[in-house]
Amino acid sequence: MSNQIKTFIFLTILTVLLILLGSMIGGKNGLIIATLFSLFMNLIAYWFSDKLVLAMYGAKPVDESEAPDLYRMVRYLCQRVNLPMPKIYIIPSEHPNAFATGRNPENAAVAVTTGLLNLLTEEEIMGVLGHELAHIKNRDILLQTVAATIVGAITFIAEMGRLSLFFGGIGRDDDERGNPLALIALIIMLIVMPIAATLIQLAISRSREYLADEVGAKICGNPLYLANALQKIHDYAMHGLTMNVNPGTAHMFIVNPLSGEKIMSLFSTHPPIEERIKRLMKMARGY
Repeated sequence: MSNQIKTFIFLTILTVLLILLGSMIGGKNGLIIATLFSLFMNLIAYWFSDKLVLAMYGAKPVDESEAPDLYRMVRYLCQRVNLPMPKIYIIPSEHPNAFATGRNPENAAVAVTTGLLNLLTEEEIMGVLGHELAHIKNRDILLQTVAATIVGAITFIAEMGRLSLFFGGIGRDDDERGNPLALIALIIMLIVMPIAATLIQLAISRSREYLADEVGAKICGNPLYLANALQKIHDYAMHGLTMNVNPGTAHMFIVNPLSGEKIMSLFSTHPPIEERIKRLMKMARGY
C-alpha cells in the first residue's frame, strides 16, 4: 500500500472519530464549535509557525555570497523538480539535522545545521536537501495542519465531555444516565479516542517521512545519498549527542532530534532509521 493511500485512510479514520465523538458529546453544534476552534488555532500556526520555529532555533538567513555551495545545491535540485527557490537558513548547532517549513512552495524555507554541513559530504547533503524539498513539493505542512485540526477538535470535544460528565451534563435521557455500563463505556471513549487520534496523527507523520524519503531520493538522483546521510546522522545521535529541541517541533526534522532517547515506535514522529535506510537501499538497487 502506497504512503499516499495510507495518509488518505488515516485522515478518513480521524474524520470518522471526530464525527462520532462530536455527535455523542455535543451533537451537531458541539462538533461545529470544536472544529472551528481547532481550525482557528491551527490556521494561526499554519501562517506563522515557520517564523516561530526558525526563531526558536536561532536560524540565520544566508544569501548566496555567504553560502555559495549550499545555494548551488538547492538551486540545482529545485530546477530538477520545478520548485521555486526557498529561503535558506543555517542553524548554529553542532547536531546534524535539517527541516523545511512554510505554508506552500512559494513561501518555503529550508534550514540546515552547521553540524550537518560539517559532517556530511556534498552528495549526502544533497540527499538531505532532496528530502526537505520533497516535504515542500508534497505540501506536508498543509497536510499536517489538517491532521492537527482534526486531532485538536477531538481532544477539545473529549475534554468538554469529561467536564460535562463530571458535572452530570452528559446523557441523552434518564435511562442512559442511570445505566452504569453506558457510563463506563462513555468514560472509556472519552479517554481512548484522543489517544487513538494522536496515534493516527503520528502514523501520518511517519507515512509522510517515508514518502519524503522516496521523493527526495528521486530529486537528488540517487537513494544512496540520503541513505548514507541518515546513517551518519543516526550514528551521531546514538552517541547521546542530542539536540536541545521543543518536542512539539521534533516532527519537522529529517531525523528525530530526540532519537537518542528511547521512544516507542508507536509514539514516534519518525519511522525507524533502520527501516528508512533499508527502503532506500532497496530503491537504489533499481537505479
